Amino acid sequence: MGFILSRKFTLCAFANFVDVLRLAADEGDRSRPILCNWTVLSDSMDAVMSSSGITVQPKERLGDPGRFDYIVVVGGLMDELPSLSAGQTRFLQEAASQGVPLVGVCSGAFLLHQAGLMDGYRCCVSWFHHSEFLSQFEGLNPVSDQIFVVDRDRLTCSGGASSAHLAAHLVDKHVGQAQASKSLHIMIIDDQLQAEKPQPGISMDFKTRDPIVLRALLLMQQNIDTPLSVAEVAKRIGHSKRQLERHFRVALDTSPQAAFLSIRLSLAHHLIETSEKSVAQIALDCGFCDSSHLSRMFRRQFGCTPLALRQSREAQAG
Repeated sequence: MGFILSRKFTLCAFANFVDVLRLAADEGDRSRPILCNWTVLSDSMDAVMSSSGITVQPKERLGDPGRFDYIVVVGGLMDELPSLSAGQTRFLQEAASQGVPLVGVCSGAFLLHQAGLMDGYRCCVSWFHHSEFLSQFEGLNPVSDQIFVVDRDRLTCSGGASSAHLAAHLVDKHVGQAQASKSLHIMIIDDQLQAEKPQPGISMDFKTRDPIVLRALLLMQQNIDTPLSVAEVAKRIGHSKRQLERHFRVALDTSPQAAFLSIRLSLAHHLIETSEKSVAQIALDCGFCDSSHLSRMFRRQFGCTPLALRQSREAQAG
């Protein structure tokens, strides 16, 4: 695999992807590239700075893309999303013409589209960037309710832990399921997730291009365990409570308070299904007073209690 890193790329997404390859490539965690091989590519060979300020030194010049089984483009911050260089764009276009599958990690899907390589393809984007993708790239079909998307010879994921699961999908396909599982287990990541697994966090009912609403939703998600009042959310994003409520009503036909509750309950539902945390701990993590408070709100939203949902899932698994 060849990697192209954008300026301000997301280090976590890149590291997760590479570490799955590293751990699958050899016995244990000895890191010899026997079953998998990877390199960082560049046309200039200049060090590339990540969004965290840590730099990565490319190892090889671009050369012939046909020598790779996959080429992975790792994107980064949306606010500073750069264009690919002319050399990188030509390299990716040549890779596509040779039938080399292209992978977009984090905002890498945006960069692939800028190179004219995503027309007619479904692509995975973070829930928070869904509206930005629609506004910038008309005619595409961004998917923001899955952790990754495989559409023929284009593979995309939203970054973070999802990049590990996309890498595990490729290891499973080409090396073996045992190696894929081993990589994730050594990284202390739960069992391999399939592409259709929904992105955790925000309720996917909230799709809007309104920047004020998007900023408020992100702030809510960042303060799930200690919920902010609507007035405090409005203050932090520089608007009045009444303005914020009006934007939510127009954009989502709901109130900020109801949206915040839905976000917290969606995360609680995700944790009930995927974690071994107690209901009481999940209640605290999601900003509820106690398990009784969570259970009341949960039943109202989903038609069952958290305990009943967990028991049903356990029965299905058994």
